[in-house]
Amino acid sequence: MRNGAGESNRKLAVVIMAAGKGTRLKSQRPKVLHEIGGQPLVAHVIAAARQIAEPDDIYVVIGHQAEKVRSAVASTGVRFVEQREQLGTGHAIQCARSAIEDYENVLVLSGDVPLIRPETLERLWNFHRTEEAAMTILTAAVEDPSGYGRIVRRGPDSPEVEAIVEQKALTAGQESLREINSGIYAFQTAPLLVHLDRLSADNANREVILTDMAGLLRAAGERVVAIQAEAAGEAAEVLGANTIAELVALDRTLRMRTAELAADAVIEPFVQLLGRTKIGSGSLIRSYTVIEDCTLGEGVLIRQSSVLSGSTVADGAKIGPFAHLRPGSEIGEDVHIGNFVETKKTKLCKGAKAGHLTYLGDAVVGEGTNIGAGTITCNYDGVNKHVTRIGKDAFVGSDSTLVAPVTVGDGAYLGAGSCITSDVPANALALGRARQIVKEGWAAEQRAGRKKK
Repeated sequence: MRNGAGESNRKLAVVIMAAGKGTRLKSQRPKVLHEIGGQPLVAHVIAAARQIAEPDDIYVVIGHQAEKVRSAVASTGVRFVEQREQLGTGHAIQCARSAIEDYENVLVLSGDVPLIRPETLERLWNFHRTEEAAMTILTAAVEDPSGYGRIVRRGPDSPEVEAIVEQKALTAGQESLREINSGIYAFQTAPLLVHLDRLSADNANREVILTDMAGLLRAAGERVVAIQAEAAGEAAEVLGANTIAELVALDRTLRMRTAELAADAVIEPFVQLLGRTKIGSGSLIRSYTVIEDCTLGEGVLIRQSSVLSGSTVADGAKIGPFAHLRPGSEIGEDVHIGNFVETKKTKLCKGAKAGHLTYLGDAVVGEGTNIGAGTITCNYDGVNKHVTRIGKDAFVGSDSTLVAPVTVGDGAYLGAGSCITSDVPANALALGRARQIVKEGWAAEQRAGRKKK
């Protein structure tokens, strides 16, 4: 539930840690700007956070190459807190103190955990409120917990946390624990701020670590609880990446999560499926194609090296090779879009064809209509966009230019090379080109003249 949906808009702040260098990646780029699924890691985290909080209530803590991170996600509408020295996660919250002090609760996320689900964050937030806890820890049970802090609960069925024990401090009886600390927390703001300055860098890493807040709150008699992520066994939901190989693994998981493939769909090597993409049964996607936020019907063929975004493709359509469907394209049943054809905010109805080297923008093309090679809809007058409407069973000759707004009726023919600036009635022939002039012998005379010189 978003803030404002029956709640005070000061109920919950979200703080996203995005200030670190990510030195283990051995990259000049900030860790949170490495991409999976075509977007920076931190952009995925922001998208999840925006499902439970408004952008004005989301604070991204930036530090290393701060302006690059700010620029990459500024369009999301979130706010920023600068951590000039990166002294740890606890220090990041200390830097955000003035931003969060008027909120009742704070949700703390890591900017490098891109698979976190909005549903999980909402479960954490609801559990935190129900338990009336000072601190709620999101945990996960993993096969190999090496390197992670382990959660020690008061009892097998107790939500209360006795301690978070780091790997090096595990006792013989604790080494079998598989429940790990994800680094994602919910806090009541008041007790958090009371104890915030008691966090210190007196540890092996010489950093101010937010994890230590659990011990401080427990010692003060406050309630610290944990809830385990439930993502159909997908522990990767709460895991980040410290190597390129781990980034690749997260990317693979995200693509399989977001792309829905029906039975008998075939995806050839080197295809990229991004965003929320659905592919119907019996469809074939050939190599080097990129598809983002699209829905494809059954029996669709996407030939090599095509790019599709924000579009729908109906059953039996054939696209490409080297076609570009831009957002708002609606490709009907059995439509053929050929090589180097670009569409934008255009609808092609059943059986229409545009085979070669064509741009169709802000257009509607009727059933069975054929668009010749090199056709252009001139949809932009420098200020506004205008629509071109072409009826069914029409024929548009090669190299035609249609200057919108213009309407071509059903069954009309446009002569090749025509510039169409006025509406064409149904079943008419329209020609819009200069009369051809032939001067016999002209070329031979010109050549002869050049030789004399």
